[in-house]
Amino acid sequence: MKTMNKIQTAAAGLAVVLAMSACGGAATGTSETEVRKTQNTRDVSEGVQPDPAAVALLPEAYKAKGELTVAMDLSSPPMTFLAEDNTTPIGVNPDLARLVAKKLGLKLKFENTAFDTIVPGIDGGRYDFTATTMSATEERLKVMDMINYLKGGSAVAVAKDNPLKLTNDSLCGKNIAVTKGSTQQLKHLPNVSKWTCEEKGQPAINAITLPNVQEALTQLDSKRVDGVFYDASALAWANDQQPNHFTILEPRMDTRTNTNVAMGVKKGSPLTPALQKAIQSVLETPEYKESLEYWGLGESAITEAAIR
Repeated sequence: MKTMNKIQTAAAGLAVVLAMSACGGAATGTSETEVRKTQNTRDVSEGVQPDPAAVALLPEAYKAKGELTVAMDLSSPPMTFLAEDNTTPIGVNPDLARLVAKKLGLKLKFENTAFDTIVPGIDGGRYDFTATTMSATEERLKVMDMINYLKGGSAVAVAKDNPLKLTNDSLCGKNIAVTKGSTQQLKHLPNVSKWTCEEKGQPAINAITLPNVQEALTQLDSKRVDGVFYDASALAWANDQQPNHFTILEPRMDTRTNTNVAMGVKKGSPLTPALQKAIQSVLETPEYKESLEYWGLGESAITEAAIR
């Protein structure tokens, strides 16, 4: 085995810390509240009753099966990750997926899969739906019906104390990491690059595509990228877990694009009407707001489960 240099060692250390925030022990500096959250395997849907109107729309095949399969990339706290038991899915998306299943009177089966494989999996019939912090892009809408369930937002993380003095408007020509298959890669960063840089005669933002946010933040820590463009909630969580490694630019990035987050189901699926009705029913429950508040996302609540 080759000996790691200091930069590699520091990067590896950060990767371990970030991974632990998702599925292991808490990092140094983590608050007691956050530790409890990573240990808490409570089921927010306990006691929630089916919605007769949603159940009435459910295709007979699903009623007979009695179960829905939801695809998630369980690597992005606080939205979607594993508790410290390394088994139980927790976070906003698992909470809301459980509530949707309860509204339909069905059991829920989680499938943990890489983010960029979820859409092909939905299109190919391997999963019934996805709830994994995904927004509706033109490409996704070609193969999926997408139903809004909360508001999202993106932010940029830079090196600690921002030595390059970067702002949301001065990323032209910089190496900015995005995660493979994310909305930041597919839609937001190209749009930001166009209106903040290219239309003003500045060099485009150089997108560095990486497999997940842990790898992106590791590369930021080792100065191999200038910034990380990702979901604001996930960056805030990572910063809480390891507060001395990076700085999050404020305010959130103005992407000039729709930031609603949507659940996805195969385009034209007979499940779509029932799923939309169930999501709308969830938005009207106290458990919906309870989950968002618990994970620090109270401002992300919406009231209409619109189909895109």
